[in-house]
Amino acid sequence: MKIRIKGNSIRMRLTKSEVTKLENTGYLEEKTQFADNKLTYALERINEGESLTANFQENKITMFVPKKLVDGWAENNVIGFNSSMPVANLDSIYLLVEKDFICLDESTEDQSDNYENPHKTC
Repeated sequence: MKIRIKGNSIRMRLTKSEVTKLENTGYLEEKTQFADNKLTYALERINEGESLTANFQENKITMFVPKKLVDGWAENNVIGFNSSMPVANLDSIYLLVEKDFICLDESTEDQSDNYENPHKTC
């Protein structure tokens, strides 16, 4: 699972096996260790709700994904889900969870578990 944070935007990208695991178990988690601290980020399936929500507590970002969104996601053509969630001071944070596609450039990371890119040429 990859995370990208920019301003008030959080995007998580999932490989094929991660999408299947989220659908089957309802939970994914990754950690980035710093000297004396760590950042944890997770996706958690919830039974209720219509859209993505999130919280940040004790150095952990948890994005909550309604069950109705992830049911059948591994087999269908839906790329991802997004929402804007209100936060303090009348601001909002943009949330996005999506399938991770094979890069079209010369990436050196292992992409064997990524989805076929629908744009096979640039």
